[in-house]
Amino acid sequence: MNNKIITLITLVFSILLIVDITTATIKVGLVYDIHGRGDLSFCDAAYNGAKKAEKKWNITLKEINPTQNTDTEKAIRKFAELKFNLVIGVGFLFREPMNRVAPDFPNTNFVLIDAKAKPKNVASLIYKAHEGTFLAGIIAALKTKTKKIGFIGGMKIPLVEAFEIGFNAGIKEINPNTKLLVNYVGITPKAFNDPAKAKELALAQYKKGADIILVAAGASGLGALEAATQTKKYIIWVDSNGNGLLPGQVLTSIIKGVELSVYQMIENTINNSFSGGTKHYGLKEGGVEYIIDKDNKILLSKEILKKVQEFKEKIISEEIIVPHERSKPETKKIKRK
Repeated sequence: MNNKIITLITLVFSILLIVDITTATIKVGLVYDIHGRGDLSFCDAAYNGAKKAEKKWNITLKEINPTQNTDTEKAIRKFAELKFNLVIGVGFLFREPMNRVAPDFPNTNFVLIDAKAKPKNVASLIYKAHEGTFLAGIIAALKTKTKKIGFIGGMKIPLVEAFEIGFNAGIKEINPNTKLLVNYVGITPKAFNDPAKAKELALAQYKKGADIILVAAGASGLGALEAATQTKKYIIWVDSNGNGLLPGQVLTSIIKGVELSVYQMIENTINNSFSGGTKHYGLKEGGVEYIIDKDNKILLSKEILKKVQEFKEKIISEEIIVPHERSKPETKKIKRK
């Protein structure tokens, strides 16, 4: 065996060893806000993305679930101090902690879900949930028999109001005379973890004639699910696939690509291609979707599915720009090119 072949073999083994060591030593920290894992929604979706990455690569994955005494800033700072390669804050409440912590650790990659942070080493993941709830509005407006539909949000903030605004726009696109009943669980972060209050609001909306309710309230949504079970009426789930939670009554689920984007951020860290800045995920990017599967397909006719697909294509092509803000008058109506 000549020296060139020996050198080549040595080089190949060296590269393989480096790759193996790199993937084996990648450390990922997940910090959840409010309810944490087990919400059957946002946090669970982030966890699923991280676990999918863990199965593919030999990474170290650690989590911090919140308690009443959890200091989110200390949690992400601790991960950074322990030289974790990637620290993920699951929820908009991590915006200011990220702004304070990330500059102190320029060699650490940070991910902020559902909000924008300023430091260059933070990837801010923003989801166009309003595009998804617009399609849910199309489905609900075509399915309702009472012409009354409900919306229950968690904390009353622009992030959650975007769900409502997009949903209402979709409903009105089909039938301007359909009424949308709107309630929010509260005005503090606790509104995302109050199932009892959400159940009370959902029961009241069903009693007022709503036969479909979209709930965008984190773990509070579990209370609305109980109300749907009790009344045997329809509900629309968000953030993760909830069709199987109540088969035959969950009309559809509007998912954000949290699982996909968390997986991608871990992959980018492993490949050394991570970059900070704002990343937008909508229908076009595959970051928002409505779910049709064995648990709900019997509920939706071919005509409904055809109509919602038509609107999906119009949004992707930007023929329709779905509104998501209250503050701008021009977004109160659907924009068309």
